[in-house]
Amino acid sequence: MWRCNLKNNLLNKTIYIEDLGSRDYKQTWEYQERLFQEILDVKIANRRENAGRETPNYFLFVEHPHVYTLGKSGDIDNLLITEEKLSAINATFYKINRGGDITYHGPGQVVGYPILDLENFFTDIHKYLRLLEEAVILTLEDYGLKAQRSEGETGVWLDVGTPFARKICAMGVRASRWVTMHGFALNVNTDLGYFDHMIPCGIKGKAVTSLNVELGVATVSTETVKEKLKHHFAALFEAEWKAA
Repeated sequence: MWRCNLKNNLLNKTIYIEDLGSRDYKQTWEYQERLFQEILDVKIANRRENAGRETPNYFLFVEHPHVYTLGKSGDIDNLLITEEKLSAINATFYKINRGGDITYHGPGQVVGYPILDLENFFTDIHKYLRLLEEAVILTLEDYGLKAQRSEGETGVWLDVGTPFARKICAMGVRASRWVTMHGFALNVNTDLGYFDHMIPCGIKGKAVTSLNVELGVATVSTETVKEKLKHHFAALFEAEWKAA
């Protein structure tokens, strides 16, 4: 497996954080790719030139206009509306390079994209996914909700193992040379009707929900949710935030 020479590479647990507000999915994807490549370029230079440079880490918060994305191993049949009819519901569609199946993003979601060099933290993709889930689980616990993992299904769920199981947070990542991109989408004030046009993550017979529905309120402050996520993420990854 390709690895940097860690003896000559300083570990950097500072993460540059940026809130992009509402931004088009494709524009954000291209921005992720630039940051991802920046980290890879440093790692390659360290390997070839024994440069010993720190690799940066980034974390993006964003909210997307209505969009469906299909992972590289996904099944297009899990999109239940034709691509031609997407414009009628003011949505777009992209096939992308993360893992997982089909996912919806839209207004009222808190989407997080960690673009990290995991060699600054640990080299274990499964641990990475579990810690992403844990940050969301702990955030929901702050609101009095008992969220859980569902065996064999990435993401965060409520009432796992019951007929009322429902997904509140989807996840899908890409990793190359221990550098990550893509991330999670937590439904906070999301219009759940958009999930009717897909089979969420390709899993039939499972419902979806959002934080405001579970709390029985009209809206939940997304800024407060982000602050809670930041707190738990930093604690789990033993990281420090720095404004981008």
